[in-house]
Amino acid sequence: MKFIVSSSSLLKELQSIAGVLNTNNTLPILDYFLFKIKDGNLAVSASDLETTMTTKIGLEKNDGNGTVAVPARLLLDTLKTFADQPLNFDIDEKSWGIEISSDNGKYKLAGQNGEEFPKSPELESPSSIEIDSAVLHNAIVKSIFASGNDELRPVMSGVYFEMTKDFTNFVATDAHKLVRYKRTDIKANKAANFIMPKKPLNLLKNILASITANVEVQYTGTNAHFKVENIDLICRLIDGKYPNYEAVIPKDNPNTLTVDRVAFLNSIKRISIFSNKTTHQVRLKIAGSELNISAEDLDFSNEANERLTCNYSGDDIEIGFNSRFLIEMLNNLETDQVKFEMSAPNRAGLLLPNENDDNEDLLMLVMPVMLNS
Repeated sequence: MKFIVSSSSLLKELQSIAGVLNTNNTLPILDYFLFKIKDGNLAVSASDLETTMTTKIGLEKNDGNGTVAVPARLLLDTLKTFADQPLNFDIDEKSWGIEISSDNGKYKLAGQNGEEFPKSPELESPSSIEIDSAVLHNAIVKSIFASGNDELRPVMSGVYFEMTKDFTNFVATDAHKLVRYKRTDIKANKAANFIMPKKPLNLLKNILASITANVEVQYTGTNAHFKVENIDLICRLIDGKYPNYEAVIPKDNPNTLTVDRVAFLNSIKRISIFSNKTTHQVRLKIAGSELNISAEDLDFSNEANERLTCNYSGDDIEIGFNSRFLIEMLNNLETDQVKFEMSAPNRAGLLLPNENDDNEDLLMLVMPVMLNS
């Protein structure tokens, strides 16, 4: 098998799927890219058994069809050093030796039989839905940061896709914070739900950032398949039942604070420097139109407090939060003003954008931490 391909376009496509590769694999073949040459096209796949990504590249010239596994890191490191030029690949189908010829010289790599590469699962009679790439990118960004890392609770380590005939919810929680991102412009023919793992979502997020096209999503009870432009991503879904997240969202929150998002965020960032390094606790004390933010670290006699003006309706309240959670949430909101709805110092607070776009509804929940009186 022989083919000619542009070094820069090959590198660009390989980098788009290289995130699938793990540093320590159980199967040696997973350290390789699978090259599949067919009818003037090259399909390259990377897999970690749970997730497989494939990208397609048009070849300038090719002679013969077939498959070969190419050492991934070696090829990536080599391609990064080339200026854009055509590269000649010559593959010996008996020894799986790969010879690459460039303007400057020749490079030999030891390949493997492509038949040993794990096969991607075929989705049998899947349901499907089309989502605008910018909308899906936004949904992943707005939710994924709130997902957990606890291996004992795998269902909470992903993002819950809840699709109905009227809307789709993207939900993530780690039991300390929760995000529910609702889109009324994504509707399924029939209700369905599944839990997407974090790794393939991060890979998708990176790809979708530079794409303007529709994403076709196919899903069954065990796998999901995302197709966009020349990229295919197939991943195994997280097995299990997602917790009843609606039950933890407080419905009656009479105390509402409206404040400038950037001023609030910067204030918490500064104050949190002085907080306890274990609890990261900041204290919000709201009375009238004044918000007082403070923190202290008694072990080192550090303390700080700031005042912000705000709009507030409700009873005076003093409540504590983990500053890292508040910072993450405020960073993922985009409106100039945010609303903070609370009911009591021991009940969850809701952080909301002051105004939503027509098709979206974003809700962020954060659990309080007990204040030392």
